[in-house]
Amino acid sequence: MSAASPGNPEQIVVVGGGLAGLRTVEELRAQGYPGAVTLIGAESRPPYDRPPLSKQLMIGAVDDTSLRDELESLGALVLLGERAERLGDGVLSTDRGEYPFDRLVIATGARPVSLPGPGSQRFLRTLDDALALRERLVPGVRLAIVGAGWIGAELATAAASRGCQVSVVEAGPTPLAAALGTEIGGLTAVWYAQAGVELLLNQAVESVEDGGLALAGGGWLAADEIVTAVGVRPEVGWLESSGIKLENGVATDGMLRSSISGVYAIGDCAAFWSGRYQRRMRPEHWDVALRAPMVLAANLIGGAERYDPVPYFWSEQFGRMLQYLGDHRGADRLVWRGPAGGDRWAACWLADGRLVALLTVGLPRDQAQGRRLIEAASPVDASRLADLTVPLRETAPA
Repeated sequence: MSAASPGNPEQIVVVGGGLAGLRTVEELRAQGYPGAVTLIGAESRPPYDRPPLSKQLMIGAVDDTSLRDELESLGALVLLGERAERLGDGVLSTDRGEYPFDRLVIATGARPVSLPGPGSQRFLRTLDDALALRERLVPGVRLAIVGAGWIGAELATAAASRGCQVSVVEAGPTPLAAALGTEIGGLTAVWYAQAGVELLLNQAVESVEDGGLALAGGGWLAADEIVTAVGVRPEVGWLESSGIKLENGVATDGMLRSSISGVYAIGDCAAFWSGRYQRRMRPEHWDVALRAPMVLAANLIGGAERYDPVPYFWSEQFGRMLQYLGDHRGADRLVWRGPAGGDRWAACWLADGRLVALLTVGLPRDQAQGRRLIEAASPVDASRLADLTVPLRETAPA
């Protein structure tokens, strides 16, 4: 395949068939790029949405989360079931061929972390993973989930609603300890008990065995099905010989450019430089894959835009909607908004008197107002912030 064709000399190749890759191609066309585009995906399925896999799909509300019915309307060459293997000088090599490019977008996502041991362990990363697991979630089945993070909590919610006997094993002292800290994570522990889910905290797993988990300290947890949900790692092993800078994924600048000219990266495999937070960030959130392609597409066709969002994430677990904005690393104060642990409350992180991050439970209206406060870096009055009767937009000091 040649990178050039008569009257159409440029070739943009996007490697990664998830939301980030698809949205990049869509944005290129939406912004008027007329040139040749190739989209290469490792999975044989067309691009699909991942958040519903642990939510609506797992409870049987939907069977398919495909993002676009007609890929032909993209005006791109779409190659599925083809895995990237090497990045050379202006050439992408896959397990099926070589693709010269003028500009390359790396959007290969992330892969789940596995646990040691000879036993069978499932993951919840792909649509095929989700469909296969859903078939096994029948009443009475003993399901062991390793990891009480976002995915673990959402899967436990779905499995319990299907009548499974669910146990969640967590090495940390509370659920969501790594993401939100133990003080907030501890407030969610009671949700597991209320849903009839067994929660084992401060319990590491030694190995996955046939029929259950061998726990550190000599314990044993019998299980018919085991799902490992202890995080993901950027899918960048195929780039190790390329010379591209890797730093918790492909290191990019604020314009999503990698260390190699003409090569960009986006989504779960990319660690972008944030001017707002003065560090590289790799949020692993759906919002990044949805919105960053608008900036990337503009830059692919000659723009100089910067991607520097206020991170956003949401989770539905145990009948509650959690929404998180910002980044609380570096915060020097935590202010509770409303009765912590109730039906409607928020955790507000401040740094130098300014709101830098916000977690809400059952307070969707606070999200839009909180985003504006974080973006503006405006000072807030902590006492007014703590009062649920005061709208967030009205929490500036008197």
